[in-house]
Amino acid sequence: MTAPNKVMVTDTTLRDAHQSLLATRMKIEHMMPILEKIDQAGFYSVEMWGGATFDSCMRFLNEDPWDRLKFLRECLKNTKTQMLLRGQNIVGYKHYADDVLEQFIVKAVQNGMDIFRIFDALNDVRNMEKAIAHVINEGAHAQGTVVYTISPVHNYEFYMNMGRQLQEKGCHSICLKDMAGILSPGNAFDIVKGWKENLDIPVHLHTHYTSGMASMACLKAIEAGVDVIDCAISSMALQTSQPAIETMVACLEGLPYKINLDMELLSKIAEYFREVRKNYASLDTSSSNPDVNVIKYQIPGGMISNFYSQLKEQNALDKLQKVLAEVPGVREDFGYPPLVTPSSQIVGTQAVLNVLAGERYKMATNEVKQYMRGYYGRPPAQVNEKVRKKIIGDEEPIQCRPADLIEPELPAAKKECAEYMEKYEDIISTALFPNVAPKFLEEKMAERLKIDLDLARKCSGFYPV
Repeated sequence: MTAPNKVMVTDTTLRDAHQSLLATRMKIEHMMPILEKIDQAGFYSVEMWGGATFDSCMRFLNEDPWDRLKFLRECLKNTKTQMLLRGQNIVGYKHYADDVLEQFIVKAVQNGMDIFRIFDALNDVRNMEKAIAHVINEGAHAQGTVVYTISPVHNYEFYMNMGRQLQEKGCHSICLKDMAGILSPGNAFDIVKGWKENLDIPVHLHTHYTSGMASMACLKAIEAGVDVIDCAISSMALQTSQPAIETMVACLEGLPYKINLDMELLSKIAEYFREVRKNYASLDTSSSNPDVNVIKYQIPGGMISNFYSQLKEQNALDKLQKVLAEVPGVREDFGYPPLVTPSSQIVGTQAVLNVLAGERYKMATNEVKQYMRGYYGRPPAQVNEKVRKKIIGDEEPIQCRPADLIEPELPAAKKECAEYMEKYEDIISTALFPNVAPKFLEEKMAERLKIDLDLARKCSGFYPV
């Protein structure tokens, strides 16, 4: 009898699962007790850093993201660590200078990062190439990522061509990233099969359960030969998260494929996170039902939440359906960008403005203007030139890689945080989030000084009355 084909799993519980379900608020203290079991489970990798976690650690959790990386690396002794890197956006929401990108990658590797999943919101390979090169230079694993979306230009040939480009750039593996949960099982099969037949590097699949299709898409990808699928432990899966690990293990029983994970151990991990999740009940608002809007409008769940918030502020919730209907038209005018950070915010906000103003493109945000000027990269298709002219007039869009126009940013960041800097990584944090990091570092230093003072008083026997 032929041995079953082995399928591996990347566990997203410590990053994308809680980013999708709990607003990226899971604290390190709730990860610590279960790390040993996660490390014993036999995952291909554990995605535990990057995406919105870097920002959220400083902004909401009073945690240093670099300390989180080091601690998780120390605990995951047998498992590869993995992060999501937004290309030239790094872990932020705009393009950063090359010096920030390079040093971020250098320090991430030094602090324990193994695999970098690198993507660009517009699938502009120019915005990924420096990140890929730096990861390779540091001896880490560069995973080139293609953001999945549906449009007249995002056809089978597009995915095959971009896959070839990323392999030529030296990527060690390739990932199909379906951030909205719109990947159909048939398309999952076709793209994965095409890559397996035409590329010489492993293929990974990342999808979200939002529409209810994700588990079926994973199964068809397995049939097509995918090497690794992204899943979350069952108590942190489904809804807008990933498919459940245990479900995928069980569904392959009796088929010529096998995921070598211990169901008993997985059950203990699931029970642990079932209890942990109760601590975040106020943030745990994702619907338990499949979101049909994501299939109809290709709008991720986070975008709909933003629409509710924006329209509520304007006392215009009755216009939600008009806004949803406006999004596809704006996306077409903008050259069919995938709806992922930050392009989802750019397109979504413009759709809201169009509806509220009662006239298309009468108003535009600065981000929309920068998009039309080419500062986010090259759109997948030609933008509507009449719309561009209405937004930025006769300005000529740039043709170069946007980061080529950004001066080095680390020197200014070093000056900004000099008073509170304890390590080189603090400069990088400040360059990435200048409105968040300095305050965080100041409070961190004050807290450390207070602890040192308290310790000194206890040791000297001095207790003020």
